[in-house]
Amino acid sequence: MRYTPYGGAEVFLSRFIDELIKNGHTCHLFAAKWDEDIKDGVIWHRVKTFGPSFLRLLSFAVNAWFAVKRTAPDVIVSFERTLYQDIYRAGDGCHKEWLIQRRQVASHKSQVASQTILLLKQFIVYFNPLHLTILYLEKKLFKSKKLKFVVANSNRGKEEIIRHYKLPEDNICVIYNGIDINEFDLGCRDKIRAAYREKLNIKDEIALLFVGSGFERKGLGFLIEAVGILKRKAVGANGRSSLLKLVVAGKGNSKKYQDIADRLGIGKDVVFTGPVKDVQGYYSAADIFVLPSIYEPFSNACLEAMASGLPVVTSRINGVSEILTDGKDGMIIDVPANPEEIAEKIKPLLDERARQAAGREARMTVVNYSIERNVERFLRLIDEVRGGLKG
Repeated sequence: MRYTPYGGAEVFLSRFIDELIKNGHTCHLFAAKWDEDIKDGVIWHRVKTFGPSFLRLLSFAVNAWFAVKRTAPDVIVSFERTLYQDIYRAGDGCHKEWLIQRRQVASHKSQVASQTILLLKQFIVYFNPLHLTILYLEKKLFKSKKLKFVVANSNRGKEEIIRHYKLPEDNICVIYNGIDINEFDLGCRDKIRAAYREKLNIKDEIALLFVGSGFERKGLGFLIEAVGILKRKAVGANGRSSLLKLVVAGKGNSKKYQDIADRLGIGKDVVFTGPVKDVQGYYSAADIFVLPSIYEPFSNACLEAMASGLPVVTSRINGVSEILTDGKDGMIIDVPANPEEIAEKIKPLLDERARQAAGREARMTVVNYSIERNVERFLRLIDEVRGGLKG
C-alpha cells in the first residue's frame, strides 16, 4: 500500500522488482504511495485511499481490485492483504497468529497486574476496527477463488496459514527471503566501522544492534531489560559493567522505551537513531545483532546482519531461526518475553573470539540465501500460474 525505504518488506520488494526487470519483465506497481524514484521498466498506478487506518486498508484493497482489473496484467502478485491476486506473498505472516502471540505475552507480563485490567486490554484489542479489518481481509484473501498460490517465507508461516485458514498444503510454497550479498563488502567494514562508532559515541563498548520498526512486536522492551540484567551482572569483556551499549535503529515510540532504560539505570547506554537509510554503516559499527521478536515471519534485518558478519540473537518464532544453528552462527531464544533468557543467549557472544567465529559462520550461512535464488523460485511459480491461465 505504501512504500518507504526503511521496512524489511519494502526493501525486499525493491530488490525483487530489480531482479524481475533484469529478467526482462515489465512490472505494473499498484500502490497508494511510493517514496523513491520509480525505476525504468516499472509503471506505477496510484491507488487512492482515505480515512483512518482501517479505512485506508479497506479502501486500498477495494480500489486496487478495480485498478488491477482495468490493467489486466498476465499475473497478479500481491504483497498486501488484497482481494484480487493470483499469488500472495504472506510477508507479514498471519495477523490472527500475531494477536494470539501478543495476547500470550500480555498474559506473561500480567503476573503483577490484575486480571480485570488484562481482560479489558484484550477486549479493546479484539474490537479495534483496525484488527477487525485486517482479519476480514485476511480471511477473504485466503478464501479467494482466484488465489492460486501463497508464498510463505518460513515453514512456521506455512503451518500457521494451514492451521488458521485450512488452506491446502500444496497451495503454499515456502520461499525464504533473499539478499544481495554483494551489497555487504566486508573489505570496507573497518573504515566504515570507525566512522560510525565515532558518530554513535561508541569507544570500547560492545555494541548490540537492534534494527526494526514496530518496537513492541520485535521485543525491544525485553531486550532493554536483558541489557539491564547484563549490566547488573557486570559480564563485560573485562568484568566492568560499562562496556556494553545498545543501538536501536527504526521507527517507534522511542520515549516509551527510553523511559524503560532510564528506570533500569541504563538510559545512557541505549541510543535511538530513528529510521536510517544508511543501515549498513550501523551493521559495521555493531558487534552483535539482537532481535527478540515476539512475532516475526522472517526478518530481512537478520539476513543483512549475517551478511555483515554479525552473529544474530533472535527468537525461535522468527522464521530466520530456521536457517540458523543455535550456538554456531547465532543464538536462538525460546521465550522472547523472558529477559533472563535473552541475557543468557547474549552472554557467550561477549567474548570477542566467540562472536567473531559466530560472525564468520553467519556470513557463510547467508551466502546460500541470495535474492537471485529467491526470484528464480518466484519466477517458476509465476510461469506455473501463466501456464495454468493459458491452459
